[in-house]
Amino acid sequence: MTFIHVLILWVVEGITEFLPISSTAHLILTTSFLKIHQTDQVALFQIVIQCGAILAVVALFWKKIQENPEIFKKVCVAFLPTALMGYIFHSIVKTVLFESTFIISLALIIVGILFLVIEWLIVKGLLKNNRDISSLTYSEVLLIGIIQGIAIIPGISRAGAVIIGMMAMKFKRTDSALFSFLLAVPTIAAASLFELININQSLITGSLITSLIIGSIVACISALLVVKWLIKYLQNHSLIYFGIYRIILGILLLLIGSGN
Repeated sequence: MTFIHVLILWVVEGITEFLPISSTAHLILTTSFLKIHQTDQVALFQIVIQCGAILAVVALFWKKIQENPEIFKKVCVAFLPTALMGYIFHSIVKTVLFESTFIISLALIIVGILFLVIEWLIVKGLLKNNRDISSLTYSEVLLIGIIQGIAIIPGISRAGAVIIGMMAMKFKRTDSALFSFLLAVPTIAAASLFELININQSLITGSLITSLIIGSIVACISALLVVKWLIKYLQNHSLIYFGIYRIILGILLLLIGSGN
């Protein structure tokens, strides 16, 4: 990868990690567009720079977690089914799903439609989103963890799955987004650690480490801005535009894929 390639990936990760549009899909598509060969080093880079994004969450919400340790406990419980599903299906996801433009496109479209359906139910008064995080039960956080686990399929979006799942449980948009941010911390940290343990150590060079560090810093800064913006945006706006974006992107990818 050239420095320009690395810079683009940093920005894409920082912007898309916490938006409900699938950062994994965007990173895969970006590397494909830039014609970056998917080596083990590139795969490691894509995973580890996500750590920079979660630092933004820790920085923004550390005080809130300290003031309410019950949230931390619920995040840990929600992480368990995600970790189990990730471990079981890791090889399938890496070798099959990441290579399928069709699956990525389909996931983008289906979740985009779900966004529109949920928002339609809210407009029609059939769904009342008035719950906050404090009312989360442990059975619900386990279900949320399972929902996030399904998002290992590229294109679904970890943040999108959690937000839409919690909104279906009548949680406020902002609280749903907040919990998705917090749940990202152990999820991404564990994924990064797993990749580091399993990668061929001979592939780790000084230049790669430098790229990872700088990339994580840039991803952290851009993610910090995105998280603050999204929380403010969801206070007065719906997910409709995200849903439309996902559907359009998914259709475009299907057309591009069918043309190859």
